[in-house]
Order: sequence, then structure tokens, then C-alpha cells
Amino acid sequence: MYSREHFLIGVVVSGVLLVPLSGAVSVPLLAGLFVYGVLLSVFIDLDHFLLTRLRTGSWRHLEACLADPVAAFGDQDWVFEDVDGAKLEHERILSHALLAGLLVGGFLLVSPVVAIFTAVVLYFHVLADLLRDNGVL
Repeated sequence: MYSREHFLIGVVVSGVLLVPLSGAVSVPLLAGLFVYGVLLSVFIDLDHFLLTRLRTGSWRHLEACLADPVAAFGDQDWVFEDVDGAKLEHERILSHALLAGLLVGGFLLVSPVVAIFTAVVLYFHVLADLLRDNGVL
């Protein structure tokens, strides 16, 4: 799924999650959670670059995106075109699950609210990826 689509999902999911929290936490914390949720929904995908680095032995995919970030954010079909897509699909979902578990577990020690917020945002990120991978979206 494209970053721009994950951005929109992050906006919607984070916004909806703020509704039940609006009476329980301060406005600055709500704003921080919203920004965190949107950024998390997009930037969790940075693990793809680590996966391709492990697979290819090169940072060329990351370097190409850093050289043209507008294209990397807007039209991502070219970014990993030379990598085995089927294998990368499985690895990225596994990587997302691993990162989600670490983030949620870590936040549980500090703030259960942030842990639950993180879990829900990443659930919808992974769900969107799986729906796209399976041709539903």
C-alpha cells in the first residue's frame, strides 16, 4: 500500500481514536497522539528498507527515495521493483508484527493508553496491507 494511503488511514484511525480520549486527556496530549498515529502509520514502512538491505546487500532503494522523496511518497511502484515482491510481502508483514509487538509491549510499561493507541493504529496499517496484498483493495 502506498504511503499516501497509509497517511489517510492514519488520519482517520487516529482521529477516531481521539474521540473516546477527548474527555480523559489534555488537548496537547490529544494533538500529540494524533500526530504520532499519523506518522506511525506511514513510517512503520521504513522497515522495508532494512529488509531490502538484508536481501540485496545495498542501501540503493533508500538512497533512491532520499534522492527523490516526492516521487517516493507519491508513486512508489518503482522503489522495490527489482526485489522479489512475494518474498518481500511476507517479510514486511512479519516485520510489522515484530515491530508492533515491541512498540506495544514497550509502551505498556510506560503508558497503557499509548500502547492501545499504537496497537490499533498498527492493526489498521497491517490490515490495509493484507487487504491490498490479497486484491481486496
